[in-house]
Amino acid sequence: MTAPVPRPKTTNLHIGEIAPGVRKTDPIIVADGVTRTFGGLKAVDVEHLEIPRGAITALIGPNGAGKTTLFNLLTGFDRPNTGSWSFDGTDLARVPAHKVARMGLVRTFQLTKALGRLSVMDNMKLGATGQVGERFWQSLVPALWRSQDEAIEKRAEELLVKFKLDAKKDDLAAGLSGGQKKLLEMARALMTDPALVMLDEPMAGVNPALTQSLLDHILDLKDEGMTVLFVEHDMHMVRHIADWVIVMAEGKVVAEGAPDEVMKNPAVVDAYLGAHQEVDLGVVTGRIPVVEADPTTDPEASAHVTAEDIEAEAEQEDQK
Repeated sequence: MTAPVPRPKTTNLHIGEIAPGVRKTDPIIVADGVTRTFGGLKAVDVEHLEIPRGAITALIGPNGAGKTTLFNLLTGFDRPNTGSWSFDGTDLARVPAHKVARMGLVRTFQLTKALGRLSVMDNMKLGATGQVGERFWQSLVPALWRSQDEAIEKRAEELLVKFKLDAKKDDLAAGLSGGQKKLLEMARALMTDPALVMLDEPMAGVNPALTQSLLDHILDLKDEGMTVLFVEHDMHMVRHIADWVIVMAEGKVVAEGAPDEVMKNPAVVDAYLGAHQEVDLGVVTGRIPVVEADPTTDPEASAHVTAEDIEAEAEQEDQK
């Protein structure tokens, strides 16, 4: 993967010494005592968490750490057993997901939710809120909703051009590739003009040809004044685009900080590897070469081993 073009990172995001739950200078989300239990398993147990406004924050952690469950709780797709959380100063307890989205907090999913039997354009138009034509009696009078519908379609076309999906606008969403569906979901989320965009593993299942495009779009969101919170396993990506990193393990926040510092944090290494080792987490979990070998001096040297190589080998073993 080609590294994203470097852009200035947001600094001075926290107040005081960095630790799990550290206070932020201008938080857009604040959560206190949020827990979620499934049977005897406590999937989320967050004592205190703040998401800084105007920055790109990565939420990382091993599989089963509770990242997606926390996403679901913050966006109204699930309800916690205990705790309180707010968005931009507004309490979100008992607020359903569709109302949370209307407030300016939108999300995408690890598994894309495009409506396959609708066109790309229709998927985009569904993302717009407050449509007069969605009300039964008003829908019977085209004069009441036609001008709004034209404005929504114009906005959708602008976003499709930006995400390079304009050539596909009349195609069924089911015919898009996995990466294109990710782009469509992100573009559709922007139809609401959100303040905070939450992306659940935006790179999962995306081919390398579209990876750079997705990275650039995430950076563009910040440049346009939005806050971004994303879940990701690719530490190379996290290191390059995140201003702040929050680490979860076994449902708890175990570390926070700038990407380079978090990757070296013993608590983070423990969470991923099970025991403290003197390694840089970015090397063992990202697309950074694990083995540096020169074929000209070492005849047995092969191409650099990456996390992708390891995952591909594991998939081949599973298929056997």
